[in-house]
Amino acid sequence: MKRLLIPALCVLAACTSRSPLYDSSTPLAVRMAQSEIARNPSPMTLDGIPAGKVKWNYTTGLELLAIADAGAAYRIPELTAYADRYFDSIVQPDGSVLTYKRSKYNLDHVCPGRMLFDLYDRTGEARYKMVLDTLFRQLQEQPRNPDGGFWHKEVYPSQMWLDGLYMAEPFYAEYAKKYLSGAEYEKAVDDIVNQFVVVAAHTYDPVTGLYRHAYDDSREMFWCDKTTGQSAHAWGRAMGWYAMAIVETLQYLGVDDTTRPMVDILNHIYEVLPQYADPATGMWYQVLDQPGREGNYLESTASAMFVYAMLKGVRLGYLPVEMGAGARRLYEKFVDRFVRENPDGTISLTDCCSVAGLGGKGMRSGTFEYYISEPVIDNDCKGVGPFIWASMEYRRKTPDLEADVR
Repeated sequence: MKRLLIPALCVLAACTSRSPLYDSSTPLAVRMAQSEIARNPSPMTLDGIPAGKVKWNYTTGLELLAIADAGAAYRIPELTAYADRYFDSIVQPDGSVLTYKRSKYNLDHVCPGRMLFDLYDRTGEARYKMVLDTLFRQLQEQPRNPDGGFWHKEVYPSQMWLDGLYMAEPFYAEYAKKYLSGAEYEKAVDDIVNQFVVVAAHTYDPVTGLYRHAYDDSREMFWCDKTTGQSAHAWGRAMGWYAMAIVETLQYLGVDDTTRPMVDILNHIYEVLPQYADPATGMWYQVLDQPGREGNYLESTASAMFVYAMLKGVRLGYLPVEMGAGARRLYEKFVDRFVRENPDGTISLTDCCSVAGLGGKGMRSGTFEYYISEPVIDNDCKGVGPFIWASMEYRRKTPDLEADVR
Protein backbone atom coordinates (compact mmCIF):
# COMPACT_ATOMS: atom_id res chain seq x y z
CA MET A 1 0.00 0.00 0.00
CA LYS A 2 2.79 2.37 0.86
CA ARG A 3 4.46 1.65 -2.48
CA LEU A 4 1.29 2.75 -4.28
CA LEU A 5 0.76 5.80 -2.10
CA ILE A 6 4.13 7.41 -2.70
CA PRO A 7 3.88 7.43 -6.52
CA ALA A 8 0.31 8.63 -6.24
CA LEU A 9 1.38 11.60 -4.13
CA CYS A 10 4.16 12.34 -6.58
CA VAL A 11 1.69 12.38 -9.47
CA LEU A 12 -0.65 14.66 -7.49
CA ALA A 13 2.20 17.04 -6.70
CA ALA A 14 3.22 17.12 -10.36
CA CYS A 15 -0.33 17.81 -11.45
CA THR A 16 -0.83 20.64 -8.96
CA SER A 17 2.63 22.22 -9.19
CA ARG A 18 2.76 25.57 -10.94
CA SER A 19 5.40 27.38 -12.92
CA PRO A 20 7.09 30.28 -11.14
CA LEU A 21 5.13 33.49 -11.37
CA TYR A 22 7.95 35.17 -13.27
CA ASP A 23 7.37 32.61 -16.06
CA SER A 24 3.76 33.73 -16.45
CA SER A 25 2.52 33.45 -20.03
CA THR A 26 1.16 36.99 -19.76
CA PRO A 27 4.08 39.34 -19.09
CA LEU A 28 4.12 40.50 -15.47
CA ALA A 29 4.47 44.09 -16.60
CA VAL A 30 1.11 43.75 -18.34
CA ARG A 31 -0.47 41.81 -15.48
CA MET A 32 0.57 44.44 -12.96
CA ALA A 33 -0.63 47.30 -15.14
CA GLN A 34 -3.97 45.60 -15.69
CA SER A 35 -4.24 44.80 -11.98
CA GLU A 36 -3.71 48.43 -11.08
CA ILE A 37 -6.36 49.51 -13.57
CA ALA A 38 -8.77 46.96 -12.07
CA ARG A 39 -8.08 48.38 -8.60
CA ASN A 40 -8.24 51.99 -9.81
CA PRO A 41 -10.57 52.38 -12.80
CA SER A 42 -9.79 56.10 -12.74
CA PRO A 43 -6.09 57.01 -12.90
CA MET A 44 -6.90 60.02 -10.72
CA THR A 45 -7.29 57.71 -7.70
CA LEU A 46 -3.87 56.09 -7.88
CA ASP A 47 -1.75 56.52 -4.74
CA GLY A 48 -4.87 56.56 -2.60
CA ILE A 49 -6.09 59.94 -3.82
CA PRO A 50 -9.82 60.23 -3.01
CA ALA A 51 -12.30 60.15 -5.87
CA GLY A 52 -13.12 63.64 -7.04
CA LYS A 53 -9.81 65.11 -5.90
CA VAL A 54 -7.16 66.22 -8.39
CA LYS A 55 -3.45 66.25 -7.61
CA TRP A 56 -0.32 66.78 -9.70
CA ASN A 57 1.55 63.97 -8.04
CA TYR A 58 4.98 62.46 -8.68
CA THR A 59 3.92 59.00 -7.52
CA THR A 60 0.96 58.93 -9.89
CA GLY A 61 3.12 60.24 -12.72
CA LEU A 62 5.77 57.61 -12.08
CA GLU A 63 3.35 54.70 -12.22
CA LEU A 64 1.47 56.04 -15.24
CA LEU A 65 4.73 56.49 -17.14
CA ALA A 66 5.52 52.83 -16.50
CA ILE A 67 2.01 51.73 -17.51
CA ALA A 68 2.24 53.77 -20.71
CA ASP A 69 5.64 52.23 -21.46
CA ALA A 70 4.15 48.77 -21.04
CA GLY A 71 1.31 49.74 -23.37
CA ALA A 72 3.75 50.89 -26.04
CA ALA A 73 6.11 47.95 -25.63
CA TYR A 74 3.42 45.27 -25.79
CA ARG A 75 1.17 47.17 -28.22
CA ILE A 76 -1.77 47.40 -25.81
CA PRO A 77 -3.31 50.82 -26.50
CA GLU A 78 -5.69 50.52 -23.55
CA LEU A 79 -2.76 50.87 -21.16
CA THR A 80 -1.44 54.00 -22.82
CA ALA A 81 -4.96 55.47 -23.01
CA TYR A 82 -5.39 54.92 -19.27
CA ALA A 83 -2.25 56.96 -18.56
CA ASP A 84 -3.24 59.64 -21.07
CA ARG A 85 -6.54 60.26 -19.27
CA TYR A 86 -4.81 61.61 -16.18
CA PHE A 87 -2.75 64.16 -18.11
CA ASP A 88 -5.60 65.12 -20.40
CA SER A 89 -7.65 65.97 -17.32
CA ILE A 90 -5.04 67.79 -15.27
CA VAL A 91 -3.32 69.81 -18.01
CA GLN A 92 -5.57 72.69 -19.03
CA PRO A 93 -5.98 74.18 -22.53
CA ASP A 94 -3.91 77.24 -21.55
CA GLY A 95 -0.99 75.09 -20.44
CA SER A 96 -1.64 75.44 -16.73
CA VAL A 97 -1.64 72.36 -14.49
CA LEU A 98 -4.22 71.86 -11.77
CA THR A 99 -2.63 72.10 -8.27
CA TYR A 100 0.87 72.86 -9.64
CA LYS A 101 2.61 76.08 -8.52
CA ARG A 102 6.04 76.83 -9.89
CA SER A 103 6.67 79.23 -6.99
CA LYS A 104 6.91 76.27 -4.59
CA TYR A 105 10.10 75.12 -6.33
CA ASN A 106 9.37 71.52 -5.42
CA LEU A 107 11.45 68.98 -7.36
CA ASP A 108 8.74 66.36 -6.81
CA HIS A 109 6.53 68.40 -9.15
CA VAL A 110 8.95 68.05 -12.06
CA CYS A 111 8.83 64.25 -12.16
CA PRO A 112 5.24 63.75 -13.46
CA GLY A 113 6.04 65.95 -16.43
CA ARG A 114 8.11 63.20 -18.05
CA MET A 115 5.01 61.62 -19.59
CA LEU A 116 4.38 64.86 -21.48
CA PHE A 117 7.34 64.40 -23.83
CA ASP A 118 5.63 61.42 -25.42
CA LEU A 119 2.16 62.97 -25.23
CA TYR A 120 3.35 66.06 -27.06
CA ASP A 121 5.09 63.95 -29.71
CA ARG A 122 1.96 61.84 -30.26
CA THR A 123 -0.68 64.57 -30.14
CA GLY A 124 1.10 67.78 -31.10
CA GLU A 125 -1.03 69.61 -28.52
CA ALA A 126 0.68 72.86 -27.57
CA ARG A 127 -0.52 72.69 -23.97
CA TYR A 128 1.82 69.76 -23.26
CA LYS A 129 4.86 71.60 -24.62
CA MET A 130 3.89 74.62 -22.53
CA VAL A 131 4.02 72.48 -19.38
CA LEU A 132 7.39 71.06 -20.38
CA ASP A 133 8.72 74.59 -20.79
CA THR A 134 7.27 75.63 -17.44
CA LEU A 135 8.95 72.73 -15.63
CA PHE A 136 12.25 73.48 -17.35
CA ARG A 137 11.90 77.09 -16.25
CA GLN A 138 11.35 75.89 -12.68
CA LEU A 139 14.66 74.05 -12.81
CA GLN A 140 16.45 77.13 -14.13
CA GLU A 141 15.08 79.14 -11.21
CA GLN A 142 15.33 76.42 -8.55
CA PRO A 143 17.09 77.62 -5.37
CA ARG A 144 20.59 76.14 -5.02
CA ASN A 145 23.38 75.60 -2.55
CA PRO A 146 26.73 77.35 -3.20
CA ASP A 147 28.07 74.29 -5.07
CA GLY A 148 25.08 74.35 -7.43
CA GLY A 149 23.05 71.53 -5.89
CA PHE A 150 19.28 71.99 -6.13
CA TRP A 151 17.29 72.47 -2.94
CA HIS A 152 14.78 69.66 -2.68
CA LYS A 153 11.98 72.15 -2.11
CA GLU A 154 11.81 75.83 -1.24
CA VAL A 155 10.34 74.84 2.14
CA TYR A 156 13.42 72.60 2.69
CA PRO A 157 16.16 75.23 2.27
CA SER A 158 19.75 74.07 1.72
CA GLN A 159 18.71 70.40 1.66
CA MET A 160 19.58 67.86 -1.03
CA TRP A 161 17.79 64.51 -0.86
CA LEU A 162 18.78 61.54 -2.98
CA ASP A 163 15.09 61.30 -3.93
CA GLY A 164 15.38 64.66 -5.68
CA LEU A 165 17.86 63.37 -8.24
CA TYR A 166 15.16 61.12 -9.69
CA MET A 167 12.52 63.82 -9.43
CA ALA A 168 14.49 66.28 -11.58
CA GLU A 169 17.39 64.89 -13.56
CA PRO A 170 15.79 62.41 -16.01
CA PHE A 171 13.33 65.16 -16.99
CA TYR A 172 16.13 67.73 -17.24
CA ALA A 173 18.20 65.39 -19.42
CA GLU A 174 15.34 64.50 -21.77
CA TYR A 175 14.39 68.15 -22.15
CA ALA A 176 18.00 69.05 -22.92
CA LYS A 177 18.33 66.29 -25.51
CA LYS A 178 15.10 67.22 -27.27
CA TYR A 179 15.08 70.99 -27.13
CA LEU A 180 18.56 72.40 -26.37
CA SER A 181 21.64 72.61 -28.55
CA GLY A 182 25.15 74.01 -28.65
CA ALA A 183 26.45 75.85 -25.61
CA GLU A 184 23.04 75.77 -23.97
CA TYR A 185 22.99 71.97 -24.16
CA GLU A 186 26.54 71.63 -22.86
CA LYS A 187 25.73 73.92 -19.94
CA ALA A 188 22.71 71.80 -19.05
CA VAL A 189 24.72 68.57 -19.19
CA ASP A 190 27.38 70.02 -16.89
CA ASP A 191 24.66 71.12 -14.49
CA ILE A 192 22.97 67.71 -14.50
CA VAL A 193 26.20 65.82 -13.85
CA ASN A 194 27.08 68.25 -11.08
CA GLN A 195 23.84 67.38 -9.25
CA PHE A 196 24.91 63.73 -9.04
CA VAL A 197 28.48 64.53 -8.07
CA VAL A 198 27.74 67.00 -5.29
CA VAL A 199 25.01 64.90 -3.69
CA ALA A 200 27.38 61.91 -3.71
CA ALA A 201 30.13 63.94 -2.07
CA HIS A 202 27.82 65.22 0.65
CA THR A 203 25.87 62.04 1.46
CA TYR A 204 28.61 59.39 1.20
CA ASP A 205 29.25 57.41 4.37
CA PRO A 206 32.84 56.07 4.32
CA VAL A 207 32.07 53.56 7.07
CA THR A 208 29.37 51.69 5.11
CA GLY A 209 30.15 52.74 1.54
CA LEU A 210 26.48 53.76 1.18
CA TYR A 211 24.86 57.13 0.60
CA ARG A 212 22.74 58.67 3.35
CA HIS A 213 19.19 59.79 2.61
CA ALA A 214 19.97 63.52 2.57
CA TYR A 215 22.14 66.32 3.84
CA ASP A 216 21.58 69.89 4.99
CA ASP A 217 24.19 72.32 3.71
CA SER A 218 23.31 74.78 6.48
CA ARG A 219 23.74 72.16 9.24
CA GLU A 220 20.70 73.69 10.93
CA MET A 221 18.08 70.93 10.67
CA PHE A 222 17.47 68.86 13.80
CA TRP A 223 17.86 65.61 11.86
CA CYS A 224 21.35 66.28 10.52
CA ASP A 225 24.83 65.73 11.89
CA LYS A 226 26.21 69.14 12.76
CA THR A 227 29.61 68.32 11.26
CA THR A 228 28.71 66.52 8.03
CA GLY A 229 25.16 67.76 7.53
CA GLN A 230 24.11 64.17 6.79
CA SER A 231 20.96 62.43 7.93
CA ALA A 232 21.41 59.46 10.24
CA HIS A 233 20.91 56.50 7.88
CA ALA A 234 21.05 55.16 4.36
CA TRP A 235 17.38 54.63 3.53
CA GLY A 236 16.73 51.89 0.98
CA ARG A 237 14.34 53.75 -1.30
CA ALA A 238 16.48 56.90 -1.32
CA MET A 239 19.38 54.93 -2.76
CA GLY A 240 16.95 53.23 -5.12
CA TRP A 241 15.86 56.61 -6.44
CA TYR A 242 19.51 57.55 -6.88
CA ALA A 243 20.41 54.39 -8.82
CA MET A 244 17.37 54.73 -11.10
CA ALA A 245 18.13 58.42 -11.65
CA ILE A 246 21.63 57.66 -12.88
CA VAL A 247 20.48 55.00 -15.33
CA GLU A 248 17.51 56.96 -16.67
CA THR A 249 19.55 60.16 -17.05
CA LEU A 250 22.44 58.47 -18.82
CA GLN A 251 20.07 57.02 -21.41
CA TYR A 252 19.58 60.58 -22.71
CA LEU A 253 23.08 61.98 -22.18
CA GLY A 254 25.19 58.95 -23.12
CA VAL A 255 28.58 58.11 -21.64
CA ASP A 256 31.57 60.35 -22.27
CA ASP A 257 34.21 62.14 -20.22
CA THR A 258 31.59 64.53 -18.83
CA THR A 259 29.14 61.89 -17.65
CA ARG A 260 31.72 59.27 -16.62
CA PRO A 261 31.45 60.26 -12.91
CA MET A 262 27.82 59.11 -12.96
CA VAL A 263 28.87 55.70 -14.31
CA ASP A 264 31.49 55.44 -11.58
CA ILE A 265 28.92 56.20 -8.87
CA LEU A 266 26.53 53.60 -10.30
CA ASN A 267 29.23 50.94 -10.33
CA HIS A 268 30.17 51.77 -6.76
CA ILE A 269 26.55 51.35 -5.69
CA TYR A 270 26.35 47.87 -7.20
CA GLU A 271 29.70 46.87 -5.74
CA VAL A 272 28.55 47.67 -2.20
CA LEU A 273 24.87 46.68 -2.32
CA PRO A 274 25.42 42.90 -2.03
CA GLN A 275 26.95 43.43 1.41
CA TYR A 276 23.60 44.73 2.68
CA ALA A 277 21.26 42.24 1.01
CA ASP A 278 19.40 39.55 2.90
CA PRO A 279 21.37 36.32 2.33
CA ALA A 280 18.25 34.18 1.99
CA THR A 281 16.31 36.27 -0.53
CA GLY A 282 18.85 38.65 -2.03
CA MET A 283 16.54 41.57 -1.25
CA TRP A 284 17.18 44.78 0.67
CA TYR A 285 15.97 46.29 3.92
CA GLN A 286 13.95 49.40 4.67
CA VAL A 287 16.90 50.85 6.61
CA LEU A 288 19.63 49.80 4.24
CA ASP A 289 22.59 50.17 6.58
CA GLN A 290 20.98 48.10 9.35
CA PRO A 291 20.45 44.66 7.76
CA GLY A 292 18.96 42.09 10.10
CA ARG A 293 18.37 44.55 12.94
CA GLU A 294 15.28 43.77 14.97
CA GLY A 295 12.28 45.64 13.56
CA ASN A 296 13.88 46.18 10.16
CA TYR A 297 12.14 44.49 7.24
CA LEU A 298 12.68 43.57 3.61
CA GLU A 299 11.15 46.40 1.60
CA SER A 300 9.85 46.02 -1.93
CA THR A 301 10.01 49.51 -3.45
CA ALA A 302 13.75 49.89 -2.83
CA SER A 303 14.38 46.32 -3.96
CA ALA A 304 12.38 46.90 -7.17
CA MET A 305 14.38 50.02 -7.92
CA PHE A 306 17.70 48.26 -7.37
CA VAL A 307 16.73 45.30 -9.55
CA TYR A 308 15.36 47.50 -12.34
CA ALA A 309 18.37 49.82 -12.41
CA MET A 310 20.71 46.84 -12.40
CA LEU A 311 18.96 45.08 -15.30
CA LYS A 312 18.82 48.25 -17.36
CA GLY A 313 22.33 49.36 -16.38
CA VAL A 314 23.74 46.07 -17.66
CA ARG A 315 21.75 46.24 -20.91
CA LEU A 316 22.88 49.78 -21.68
CA GLY A 317 26.50 49.06 -20.82
CA TYR A 318 26.80 51.16 -17.67
CA LEU A 319 27.38 48.05 -15.52
CA PRO A 320 29.55 45.03 -16.38
CA VAL A 321 27.91 42.48 -18.62
CA GLU A 322 28.97 39.82 -16.11
CA MET A 323 26.29 41.16 -13.76
CA GLY A 324 23.54 40.23 -16.20
CA ALA A 325 22.81 36.70 -15.03
CA GLY A 326 22.83 37.79 -11.40
CA ALA A 327 20.46 40.65 -12.18
CA ARG A 328 18.00 38.27 -13.83
CA ARG A 329 18.16 35.92 -10.87
CA LEU A 330 17.54 38.84 -8.50
CA TYR A 331 14.42 39.70 -10.48
CA GLU A 332 13.17 36.14 -10.05
CA LYS A 333 13.90 36.28 -6.33
CA PHE A 334 12.08 39.59 -6.14
CA VAL A 335 8.96 38.09 -7.69
CA ASP A 336 9.14 35.08 -5.38
CA ARG A 337 9.43 37.31 -2.31
CA PHE A 338 7.20 40.29 -3.02
CA VAL A 339 4.63 39.55 -5.75
CA ARG A 340 1.38 37.90 -4.70
CA GLU A 341 -1.17 36.34 -7.02
CA ASN A 342 -4.70 37.17 -5.82
CA PRO A 343 -7.83 34.97 -6.04
CA ASP A 344 -9.36 37.30 -8.64
CA GLY A 345 -6.38 36.84 -10.98
CA THR A 346 -4.77 40.19 -10.24
CA ILE A 347 -1.29 40.46 -8.78
CA SER A 348 -0.09 42.68 -5.94
CA LEU A 349 3.22 44.09 -4.77
CA THR A 350 3.60 43.56 -1.03
CA ASP A 351 5.71 45.11 1.75
CA CYS A 352 5.90 48.66 0.39
CA CYS A 353 6.94 51.50 2.68
CA SER A 354 4.14 53.99 2.10
CA VAL A 355 6.13 57.16 2.68
CA ALA A 356 9.21 58.45 4.44
CA GLY A 357 11.01 61.76 4.59
CA LEU A 358 12.85 64.19 6.83
CA GLY A 359 11.60 67.15 8.83
CA GLY A 360 8.39 68.76 7.64
CA LYS A 361 5.20 69.07 9.63
CA GLY A 362 5.67 65.62 11.14
CA MET A 363 9.17 66.51 12.37
CA ARG A 364 10.50 63.31 10.82
CA SER A 365 13.77 62.49 12.51
CA GLY A 366 15.46 60.08 10.12
CA THR A 367 16.24 57.67 12.94
CA PHE A 368 15.98 53.90 12.59
CA GLU A 369 12.87 53.98 14.77
CA TYR A 370 11.30 56.57 12.50
CA TYR A 371 11.86 54.67 9.25
CA ILE A 372 10.40 51.41 10.55
CA SER A 373 7.37 53.23 11.98
CA GLU A 374 5.96 54.37 8.64
CA PRO A 375 3.01 52.35 7.26
CA VAL A 376 3.68 49.25 5.14
CA ILE A 377 1.15 48.71 2.36
CA ASP A 378 0.51 46.83 -0.88
CA ASN A 379 0.78 48.30 -4.37
CA ASP A 380 2.47 51.59 -3.65
CA CYS A 381 3.06 53.50 -6.89
CA LYS A 382 6.73 53.98 -6.02
CA GLY A 383 7.21 50.23 -6.20
CA VAL A 384 4.68 49.35 -8.91
CA GLY A 385 6.30 51.61 -11.51
CA PRO A 386 9.85 50.26 -11.08
CA PHE A 387 8.48 46.71 -10.94
CA ILE A 388 6.75 47.17 -14.30
CA TRP A 389 10.00 48.48 -15.80
CA ALA A 390 12.04 45.68 -14.23
CA SER A 391 9.59 43.14 -15.66
CA MET A 392 9.99 44.65 -19.12
CA GLU A 393 13.78 44.51 -18.81
CA TYR A 394 13.58 40.87 -17.76
CA ARG A 395 11.59 39.92 -20.89
CA ARG A 396 13.32 42.28 -23.28
CA LYS A 397 14.70 39.47 -25.48
CA THR A 398 11.34 37.74 -25.86
CA PRO A 399 9.29 38.12 -29.08
CA ASP A 400 6.32 39.72 -27.32
CA LEU A 401 8.36 42.81 -26.38
CA GLU A 402 9.16 44.67 -29.56
CA ALA A 403 9.14 48.39 -28.84
CA ASP A 404 12.31 49.81 -27.29
CA VAL A 405 10.96 52.24 -24.74
CA ARG A 406 12.85 54.06 -22.06
